[in-house]
Formats: sequence, C-alpha cells, structure tokens
Amino acid sequence: MFNYIMRRILTALPVLFGVTVINFIIMRMAPGNPVDMLVSPKLPAAALEAKRIELGLNEPAYVQYWAWLKNLILHGDLGYSMITYEPVTKLIGSHIGPTLLIMGTALVLGVAIAIPLGVFSAVKQYSKLDYTAVTGSFLGISIPNFFLGMVLVYLFSIKLDWLPSSGMKELGGGGGFGDVLLHMILPVIVLTANVAGRNIRYVRSSMLEILNHDYLRTARAKGLKETLVINRHAMRNALIPIVTVLGMEIPILFGGAVVIEQIFSWPGIGQLTLSSIMSRDYSTIMGLNLMAAVVVIAANLITDVVYAFVDPRIKNSYQGEAKS
Repeated sequence: MFNYIMRRILTALPVLFGVTVINFIIMRMAPGNPVDMLVSPKLPAAALEAKRIELGLNEPAYVQYWAWLKNLILHGDLGYSMITYEPVTKLIGSHIGPTLLIMGTALVLGVAIAIPLGVFSAVKQYSKLDYTAVTGSFLGISIPNFFLGMVLVYLFSIKLDWLPSSGMKELGGGGGFGDVLLHMILPVIVLTANVAGRNIRYVRSSMLEILNHDYLRTARAKGLKETLVINRHAMRNALIPIVTVLGMEIPILFGGAVVIEQIFSWPGIGQLTLSSIMSRDYSTIMGLNLMAAVVVIAANLITDVVYAFVDPRIKNSYQGEAKS
C-alpha cells in the first residue's frame, strides 16, 4: 500500500505541472492585467508603466511563468498578491478555514441524511417513503444553489427575520460560536441539500442491487431478522461503492462553495477566488488553482486508500501489483 501511495503521489506531479501551465496560459489569454485594473484619470501613464515593470508584466509570458515556478520549487513560495501585496499563502490560509467549515459541515450532514434515506428508500421500494425520498433527491439535485440560496434568504432573513443573510458574524460582534453557527445555517442548508440529493440516489441504487443477491436470501433462510440482514450484510456491501462517490464530492462541493460564498458574503476561498479573477491578480489565481488541484488529487488518493481498506479485494490487487 505504501508503494501504491508513493506511486500515486509521483504520478500526480506531472498533473500538477500541467494544471499550472494550462491555468497560466488561460489567465494570460484573458483580456486585461493587474495594472489595467488600476487605470484612473489621476494616474499618469508613466506610473502605470513603472508598475508593469515592477510586477514583471513586460517580460515574455514564459519568463514570468518560469520565475513563478522556480520560486515555488526552490522556496515553496507562491509569491505575493499583485493587488494587496500580501503573501499568497497567507491570503489562502486566512480564507481556507471558513470554506472548510461550511464544506465539512455540509458533507457530514449530507451523508448523514443520504445513507439512512437511501437505505430505507431501497428496502421500502415503491412505498410512499421511497417516492418521497426520490422526489426530494431530484429536487436537491435540480434546484440551482444560487436560486435555493436566494429563496432561503428571502424567507428566513427578509420575511421571517430569523437568520442572518450574510457574513460570518454580526458587524461589531465578537464572532462567538453561537454567532458563527447562526450565520452558517443558510449556506450549509444549500450545500447539504445538494450533497444529500446526489447521494440518496447512489445509496438507493447500490442497496437495490445488493438486495437481490443470493447470500441475503440465504441469511433470511437461516432465520436472521430482517434488520440484522440489512444492517450487517446488505448495508456494509452496499456502502462500499459510495466511498468513491464521496471522494468526488470534494471538488463538487468546492465549486458550489464559490457560488454560495458570494450569495451569503461568506469570507472563504470562493470570495477570494472571484475577487482575484476580477482584479486579474495573477499570483493569487495561480496559487488558488494549484491548491484546488492538490485538494482534488488528495481527495482521490484518500478515496482509493479508504476503498482498499473497506474492500479487501482491492487491497489484494494492490499487493499483487507491488509483487509483480
């Protein structure tokens, strides 16, 4: 398993390199640059030209990319923001916490809702509960995040005045646990609805496939109670494929958080990403994209490792590959 993990990490390096190259090319093809965003009638052309030279924007694109890559490889440094002059690592570090908070909460809640509903929906197929769960699943997938977010803001913030509509804490407040919790409710509901909607369908389909297997009929023939058959034999095997699906949730949730953070003014990576794109902050955009690529690769690697532990057949195949 150790060899397998090391092999996956080594094969990920060219992928990360390719991501940075493609990201740099796309970024440079987009119109405008950080200095263009500073253009003002009060700023003379000479000052703008001096700024371009200071930021290295007059250099050829490949020279700029090489300077960024060399700094990353030799010093592990993502550079400085061209707009705020703060280190990119510091900027990302100050925004990643709020994003992980709502993403992690939504993932846990979504899975906690999806597994029991998916299992019950499969066991009680064609019942009212099944139809309700399937309908709720389709609604969770079909309703766009931004639309659901705006509906919730209208209902719970504007009409009922129960929950705050934006930010992570009250203005001028200390941002205690209760304050942050209140501000989290609406964005987490939106992300949770999406996660639960997708996974109810996966759990239901996986469970339906397992329920038709012969070994469950054998377990029932031996006199085991139905709850024991479902919990001990069916659910364990049915949830194995879900591990892979959960690994794919990370990049999807990350993309959803970018939109949700804008709607709820949540001070996370999503807000930083959009503001960096709008201001053409090249260094920050490169850092954010590299971080996103690392997160996706790490999520897939962790998924494969967990999958090997829950399914011994996969672990044996890895060991077989290592011996050969």
